[in-house]
Amino acid sequence: MQTGLTGFMNAVVCLCFVNSVILSQAADNMEGNVALSEDSVPHIALLASGGGQRAAVGLVGSLHQMEKEGLLDTLLYLGGVSGSTWSMASLYNDSQFSTNMDAAVSRLFDSPSVKLEQAVDWLGERAKEEHFSLADIWGVLTSAGFMKQMDLRCLSDEANRNATNPYPIYCAIEKHCFTQGPIEGKWFEISPHEAGFTELGLFIETSLLGSKFQNGTLLEKKKEMDMVKLQGILGCAIANEETLRDFVPQWLNVSGHLDSAAKEYLRVWIILDKVIALTRITVKDTTALMYLDKLQKILEDKVNHSKTESVEAESMEERKTLFNQWSQELLAAVETWSQSLDDGAFKTDVSFLINQVIPLIAEWKWGTTGNFLYRYQESSVPACLYSNERLQLIDAGLVINVPYPSFLGDKRDIDLIIAPEYSAGNMFETLTLARDYAAEMKKPFPEINDTILEDSDWPKDCYVLEGKEKEPTIIYMPLFNRRNCKDAEEFKAKMDEFSTFQRPFSQEKIKFVLETAKENVKNNKETLLKEINKAALRRHNKW
Repeated sequence: MQTGLTGFMNAVVCLCFVNSVILSQAADNMEGNVALSEDSVPHIALLASGGGQRAAVGLVGSLHQMEKEGLLDTLLYLGGVSGSTWSMASLYNDSQFSTNMDAAVSRLFDSPSVKLEQAVDWLGERAKEEHFSLADIWGVLTSAGFMKQMDLRCLSDEANRNATNPYPIYCAIEKHCFTQGPIEGKWFEISPHEAGFTELGLFIETSLLGSKFQNGTLLEKKKEMDMVKLQGILGCAIANEETLRDFVPQWLNVSGHLDSAAKEYLRVWIILDKVIALTRITVKDTTALMYLDKLQKILEDKVNHSKTESVEAESMEERKTLFNQWSQELLAAVETWSQSLDDGAFKTDVSFLINQVIPLIAEWKWGTTGNFLYRYQESSVPACLYSNERLQLIDAGLVINVPYPSFLGDKRDIDLIIAPEYSAGNMFETLTLARDYAAEMKKPFPEINDTILEDSDWPKDCYVLEGKEKEPTIIYMPLFNRRNCKDAEEFKAKMDEFSTFQRPFSQEKIKFVLETAKENVKNNKETLLKEINKAALRRHNKW
């Protein structure tokens, strides 16, 4: 059982060089330039937030402009959670994307659609596997719907590539420990070389993630998951039922809280709605699209009919009966609709999807994979991991929507974090959550001035949190800000327009987010250069 990598990361540092031209561009404002040796290369990480397609597109825009400004090759690491991992998976399909971001941008607009048959074939293979779950459905939706490609490579394939690109770290959390375990068992990271629990310091080779272990012994090697499944795991925020609140219409949440009866109904509605969205994206036939329009209307009519029935005064038992009835009506409507389709490939594929999805909705099973810590005799392993044969890996944004935990402390010894913020919700929340996490884990984190938090309704485009001693410096860059929103009202409107939970963006929306992210980098080039130089000086002085 690995307890972390040693020599490998030194090799990465040796191969990732900071462009010396970059480090001299801001010389007029610097105390002096730094002649970099191997040991004095600053450890700089770009940590991309979650935020659905807004984050996926925003990250491409940020990296594209960094390449244009000659800044991208300063990055040693690229970390992501949730939506940003979708574009990371796509980017790393190109072993040299960091020198050709134009191609990555083109793929956002020009990639051919994934065909329904291709998506169904992939799901058919996954359905034969022990760890088939709703994350597989979500992975196809993400790959086909948002990124428009089915990336069948495995993450460990990148282990043998050169270090032209920043080293990628994908982050998730473990659901059992998230709901009932200690903080040490929550945060999970996956890189091309290792996968495991950041705070426990327990890892296995990434190629073995999903294999069967007991007490640290490999009992049965399983096939490594591909990037389609991994995207489904990393971006499945709705696996946590509290996230369902974001989908709750006011009429349904009459009791002021999302009770178990309403959750079951929402599970059915949300997944069916997403499956329809997936199917719509992957078909071009006008007759098939007409059938999907008909199904969408049937479901909407069912929901609207439910809305007219009062649930205000119902007891919990009566609510449960009523919601169960509504759920069965939705499922029955889908079954009747599928049987009414003309015989052919479309009916076959749709029927397969329905037959695979409905049992998974009932189980609400997400991100299941083999647990390499099952019965592992180590006192630090919490009971929520020790006693379960399976892990349930889900969206890390449910804890912190930026992958700070993987980049705090001695393991990666980060000098500078560049944090483009694509999150929804309360601005600065990712910073305050990371600060609190660092305090609990006794890891260094820069001070957050309380006056910064007063800007949450209308933030500036760039903030620098100066790190002292072992604390990393953080450059925090909100996507929507005072430069591109004239007031707090427009800021809120932009956040609403580009909300996380919506169907795939139009070409116009993609272009807008892309250009907004690029402009943020361009406007703050001098700040980035200044802090990169300071990071290089800081690293140099350590040696």
